[in-house]
Amino acid sequence: MGYSRKLSCVLLLVVLLVACTKGEDPYRFYTWNVTYGDIYPLGVKQQGILINGQFPGPLIESVTNDNLIISVFNSLDEPFLISWNGVQQRRNSWQDGVYGTNCPIPPGKNFTYVLQVKDQIGSYFYFPSLAFHKAAGGYGGFQIASRSVIPVPFPPPDGDFTILAGDWYNRNHTDLRAILDGGSDLPFPDGLIINGHGSNSNTFQVDQGKTYRFRISNVGLTTSINFRIQGHKMLLVEVEGTHSLQNTYDSLDIHLGQTYSVLVTADQPPQDYYIVVSTRFTSQVLNATSILHYSNSAGGVPGSPPEGPTQIDWSMNQARSLRENLTASGPRPNPQGSYRYGMINVTRTIRLQNSAPVIDGKQRYAVNGVSFITADTPLKLADHFNIQGVFSLGSIPDNPTGGGGGYLQTSVMAADFRAYVEVVFENPEDTLQSWHIDGHVFFVVGMDGGQWSDASRQNYNLRDTIARSTVQVYPKSWTALYMPLDNVGMWNVRSENWARQYLGQQFYLRVYSPANSWRDEYPIPSNAFLCGRAISH
Repeated sequence: MGYSRKLSCVLLLVVLLVACTKGEDPYRFYTWNVTYGDIYPLGVKQQGILINGQFPGPLIESVTNDNLIISVFNSLDEPFLISWNGVQQRRNSWQDGVYGTNCPIPPGKNFTYVLQVKDQIGSYFYFPSLAFHKAAGGYGGFQIASRSVIPVPFPPPDGDFTILAGDWYNRNHTDLRAILDGGSDLPFPDGLIINGHGSNSNTFQVDQGKTYRFRISNVGLTTSINFRIQGHKMLLVEVEGTHSLQNTYDSLDIHLGQTYSVLVTADQPPQDYYIVVSTRFTSQVLNATSILHYSNSAGGVPGSPPEGPTQIDWSMNQARSLRENLTASGPRPNPQGSYRYGMINVTRTIRLQNSAPVIDGKQRYAVNGVSFITADTPLKLADHFNIQGVFSLGSIPDNPTGGGGGYLQTSVMAADFRAYVEVVFENPEDTLQSWHIDGHVFFVVGMDGGQWSDASRQNYNLRDTIARSTVQVYPKSWTALYMPLDNVGMWNVRSENWARQYLGQQFYLRVYSPANSWRDEYPIPSNAFLCGRAISH
């Protein structure tokens, strides 16, 4: 299909969409070309994935309820998909951009994502979800601002910075993928990068006395990080779409897949200061730095970069200190805290335990003993067309199976629309885990060391805990959450450690409504690719 025909199809799709809406919500249009290109994140030339020639990719700036039309041209030599970390697709898992819901964009082809950031605010990021592409880049920031009629619980900042930080490998993503396919885990990362660069390659300029918003995401593959700014306090104001209680921190632990917004006031003597990220919970500590530059700076950076924390207890106490701002407005003009999550009856408890079994002589990772394998057809398509033999509901149990073994399965858990569930992540391993649930936000009601039991509920925070979509589970610990299943679809539940996700630490949650109504879920898009056994439908 030629470019003009592709563009005509896109425009026709947009016209049809506009005709089917009331027209009051604005549209924003993006055209992205995904290519390979030379990048040097740690000073070593390697093949990166660029969007419109950029690494990181273009920033998406939107407002609550905007309709986003994102046309993605795949100029790579292999299939490609983009997913939206934390950006909920209300009634629309067709746009989620993971293989369980979407056929990949073939090389040389185009797919137009049609997203509405319905009733959302906050800071997120997008990333490539297939074939370990995330190790080559292809990610970028995603902001959703509040509508002007809805008050924000802090004065407008004088500037807004996006920081995409995380671990990095000098090997190409194809080499890393081969290591995993061969049955081994990844080696230790080669370094950390900030906005695509190693140390001291980024400068963030500020004016004396002004206040700036920093949106910080951990977009790495395997490692938690700590973020701090030399000599400056950070006022936390938002956690993945939730206005938080405005506590002040010297540094923040940010685990894989997580995003925080902080306000920083340039209230120190006018000079340069280190912005530091460092690895957490690793035997070897990696660091990367950027520069906070005062526009009236009288000198360079003083001293050495400040040291970060080392204790696990410190990190867990910080996580427990995250609270929702109950007096703030949300994306709709009603208090965020009016949703009394602790007073709703739980209809089901799901306990999920991670493990690291060796299966058929190869390293795998599992949830409740099941190591996920990709089917030949996206699960959402198989479900929609009623294609038998692709997956089985109930192919992953609600509780840990015990023992250290595991087995391979395309694991899908059945769930009912509008159920209210308790999910307990249990981590018996010595490594920190980070979990994400697509299409939903949840309330982090508790976390502690040791084994979870029914008695653990006595210490849950049922009043003002933070709501988010990605949460950590500390070594030999547990984390509990309450979650309304208010979004029909086929949703990915995954480890944000990308090696563990790639080797099976994920499954899909099928949230089902028997109504078969547009009120509950949008129909399959007219531009959806069909692949696998769905081609004949």
